[in-house]
Amino acid sequence: MDTPQQLCSAVRRVTLGGLAVNLLLSVLKMASGLLGHSQAMVADAIHSLSDSLTDVAILLGVRFWSAPPDDRHPYGHWRIETLVTTGIGLLLIAVVVGITFNSIRNIQRGVGDAPSWLAFWAAIVSLLVKELLYHWTARTGHRLASSAVVANAWHHRSDAMSSIPAALAILAARLKPEWAFVDQFGAILVSGFVLYAAWGIIRSATGDLTDEAAPEPLLDDIRLTCKQLEGVSSVHAMRTRKVGPGYHMDLHVLVNPDLSVRQGHNIATRVKRHLLGQLPSVRDVVVHIEPDDE
Repeated sequence: MDTPQQLCSAVRRVTLGGLAVNLLLSVLKMASGLLGHSQAMVADAIHSLSDSLTDVAILLGVRFWSAPPDDRHPYGHWRIETLVTTGIGLLLIAVVVGITFNSIRNIQRGVGDAPSWLAFWAAIVSLLVKELLYHWTARTGHRLASSAVVANAWHHRSDAMSSIPAALAILAARLKPEWAFVDQFGAILVSGFVLYAAWGIIRSATGDLTDEAAPEPLLDDIRLTCKQLEGVSSVHAMRTRKVGPGYHMDLHVLVNPDLSVRQGHNIATRVKRHLLGQLPSVRDVVVHIEPDDE
């Protein structure tokens, strides 16, 4: 299990790398979009720039959400990460609104110049680079169980995928100049990819904020792990909630009613240690001992 310092360092490393790549791609795509007369590429550049803003949000937030618990925050500060994740999703929606509005306005104004090959090759480079960045960021996010880093990874992938319709729209407009309007529809299609990514990010953060229970496979693992311990008859009344990178839970363990208080306490301690040791996603456990009268 990573310490808060290790987690903070890993998050900073992958996010700083992503920030550098996003800034470079934003400049490349914006320049190619303006010089190459491609609204789809300009929209893609704005998407990459929004990636940079989420990178900055994570870099500023990680030092707060990885801070250890204190008297006022006994469960830690992990909800800050959830708030940052929500902010990333809302920012993506704002990007969608801006891109779509601008594209519709350009369609109403009439067909412009056909985009150049410069914009097309910029889209291809963006697709390859952002897909590689997605895999690096997603691996780090899943290893650290960080929802904000995973959300940022999907932001990278949505940027990569948005380059596909942009490239196709530019290609169509190049092959048939009278189809220059397709570039504007490509920008709107890019917005659809961004909106889909935003919905997934906000849905995940909402589950955390509303104390959504752990998935059923994890609950099954918890039951099985407890029942394998000597002295445990059964387990019930389990309650779980997501807190940062893992789950906090409480559960009732049924034991022989003739055991002493100390023996029951020892069983509860073994249950807690075993769950924390065997299931990395379980971060804290409260065990309530009950007599198994049957």
